[in-house]
Amino acid sequence: MKKYYLSFLLISLLFSCTKNQKLETISLFNGENLDGWIIYGTEKWYVEDYELVCESGPDKEYGYLGTEENFDDFILTLQFKQENNGNSGVFFRSSVDGTKVKGWQVEVAPPGLHSGGIYESYGRGWLIKPDSAKDSVIKMGEWNSMKIKVISDEVTTSINGTEMIKIKDSIIGKGVGGVALQIHDGGGIKVRWKNLRIKKL
Repeated sequence: MKKYYLSFLLISLLFSCTKNQKLETISLFNGENLDGWIIYGTEKWYVEDYELVCESGPDKEYGYLGTEENFDDFILTLQFKQENNGNSGVFFRSSVDGTKVKGWQVEVAPPGLHSGGIYESYGRGWLIKPDSAKDSVIKMGEWNSMKIKVISDEVTTSINGTEMIKIKDSIIGKGVGGVALQIHDGGGIKVRWKNLRIKKL
């Protein structure tokens, strides 16, 4: 009886450790360098004052900074501050080839341009946009907080504590890939990021 009890305790301990490890919150950005990330394209990605900065380069093309690791179900939290236009985005379950990205983008843009909405690149385009009444949620030139929750085929986004969209989509549910930050083409864009943390679910 004692042998079975000890076996039960060992299994319970292993399950508890695995569960706690799975739900661990990971920092995606160390504040010092771009370890853990891959730069795609010729636009500028660098660290300044412990913040991650994306800025248009001379080519004024699309650019991406993608994680080396893939993430399936998760809660991602981060802060961003838009300077000089600020048209950017956060991709999830995405893959990048050159500057062609496959996956889903949570929009980051100036007020009135659907921040928090979901756009499918090289696919169906806009899947859902926030209600226009939420345009004032974004604060240009100030730090904004964003939360992205992805579980199976369901995605919820919020900005500064306001839920922007919630969507269930079977194609998203089949997606595989990492997280990627975007800088839009056209030039004149600069966005700062910090406190990028992800919790695997």
